[in-house]
Amino acid sequence: MTGALPPAAAEPPAFGARRLLYVVTGGLQAMFMPQWLSWLRTSYPETQIRYAVTPSARRFLGTTAVAAAGGAGLPLVDTWTEEPDHAEHVELSIWPDAVLVHPATMHFVARLSLGLADTPVLLALQCTTAPIVVCPSLPPNGHTNPAYQRHIAELAGRDNVTVLPPVPGVSMTTGEANIGTSVLLPQAIAALEDLRSWREAT
Repeated sequence: MTGALPPAAAEPPAFGARRLLYVVTGGLQAMFMPQWLSWLRTSYPETQIRYAVTPSARRFLGTTAVAAAGGAGLPLVDTWTEEPDHAEHVELSIWPDAVLVHPATMHFVARLSLGLADTPVLLALQCTTAPIVVCPSLPPNGHTNPAYQRHIAELAGRDNVTVLPPVPGVSMTTGEANIGTSVLLPQAIAALEDLRSWREAT
């Protein structure tokens, strides 16, 4: 599916988080990560941003472009290192006060909902108490799959997770309109702030 960037003059929503973990998985919309990082840094200059990409996301974007747009070096690639010098998954679970997964593939949604923890980011997300917003990006008709619907229902039962349903878009493969595009990042940020504020108030 495809996705569009917001107009340059779009007013960013309020966002009070000071440490954002931005995770990008292997959907086609991963290609927009550098532009979204630039938008995030411009819109929220007081927010520290750490970013991670799955190995499959690297098919759609260059890590050097991410480093240039993000301003904090190369992204973390979500794989275990053979000789780690620190517990990266613990740091990733404790450090953020907000987490955004945009886009989230069908595979990533399934792994997260099943409690799998076979990468540093997945283990961190299973253990963090920070609010998490997940923005699925799906192939045509993926949203009707019964297994996917069960995974979404399981995630909805977690008090620190919000899943934003995919929206209509045009498939790059078929050229046909379908539901499957991740919501735009400003919408995801607004939902993350709502969840973050609600959790602070409870």
